[in-house]
Amino acid sequence: MAAGRAGELGARVILLEKNRRLGRKLGISGKGRCNLTNHTDVDGLVANLPGNGRFLRRALYAWDAEATEAFFAGLGVPVKVERGDRVFPVSDRAADVITALERYLARGGVEVRLEQSVTGLVIVDGAVTGVRTTDGELPADRVIVATGGASYPGTGSTGDGYSFAAAVGHSIVPIRPSLVPLVAAEPWVPSAQGLSLRNVRVTATNAKGKKVGEEFGEMLFTHYGVSGPVILTLSRAVGQELAAGRRPVVLNLDLKPALDPEKLDLRLQRDLGERSRKAFRNCLDALLPRLLIEPVVTLSGIDPDKPAHQVTREERRGLGALLKGMRLTITGTRPLKEAIITAGGVPTGEVDPGTMASRLARGLYFAGEVLDVDGYTGGFNIQAAFASGRLAGEHAATE
Repeated sequence: MAAGRAGELGARVILLEKNRRLGRKLGISGKGRCNLTNHTDVDGLVANLPGNGRFLRRALYAWDAEATEAFFAGLGVPVKVERGDRVFPVSDRAADVITALERYLARGGVEVRLEQSVTGLVIVDGAVTGVRTTDGELPADRVIVATGGASYPGTGSTGDGYSFAAAVGHSIVPIRPSLVPLVAAEPWVPSAQGLSLRNVRVTATNAKGKKVGEEFGEMLFTHYGVSGPVILTLSRAVGQELAAGRRPVVLNLDLKPALDPEKLDLRLQRDLGERSRKAFRNCLDALLPRLLIEPVVTLSGIDPDKPAHQVTREERRGLGALLKGMRLTITGTRPLKEAIITAGGVPTGEVDPGTMASRLARGLYFAGEVLDVDGYTGGFNIQAAFASGRLAGEHAATE
């Protein structure tokens, strides 16, 4: 987007790509469908970019979700809006998005050099005068660093931009994974591997018992912990707490959010009453998925072989409390290479929000995930990349 906009405005532009083809990371986004943006207004976009989204307000006003949708439609990629206002190409093919952007580059006369790795920036008297590549130095009046973060390194996102920025004096906010699965300590979790829960409420609390996040929706148990949409959304806040040493972080799972404690107790009375002569362990099949029955029975402290009619009122109430607040102790996140995005990067205070220009080196611009800006799933991070890239390309070409 940065290169295409600069070329569109008449600048001579060279796009350096270290991979054999363009858009490898874009190609796997949205499970190969490419969630282009989110069909909401600027306030909605900023609200879903909790990592310094306000810094991008001017960029997003200049290039909002409607602009992104219209842009791709104009390049022959009509879009559709799905659940959660997520925007996808009608074709459900990320490849079509990449092809459209390649057409945009060609229209602006952008020269694309594939398999060209940049090793550093050339700085003279506080100004960028070019870049160093594996083939030697390449002079340039302006340089836009749009190298992405450090997640999914197999796509080429290996954090190169952080070292480029640091070499000219930028401080780098320590990077960490965001939108990433979480690791749980409880030994029973692997036995629930593959179980997906819908309509569950998950609340995250820190070591002081303070709530740091709450989400409702779908989650997934894995061999190491938990994943799924609500977990990925919570992972940003959980990761912050862990990085700050505020451990342990606890997830409380409300497995029956539609029932208040009293209604849940009535449900338990009914289920146990209908199976009064069965062992307790055999009475929860109508209430819980199979893979959760054994963990819940164990955690309840009720004798698994006790006949249902002998379960006491206190035991039943304790079971209800467990179903409304099943605890998972989070010990960490999965590695950065498994994260959807990278939090941290070039500090927003060191970049002009109206131009994306570096405040430390003349002629240097930043765009996308290399900046210390990150958001939730739903198209927000790609929209942030498009908006910041377009603004950087515009000002690099005209200033």
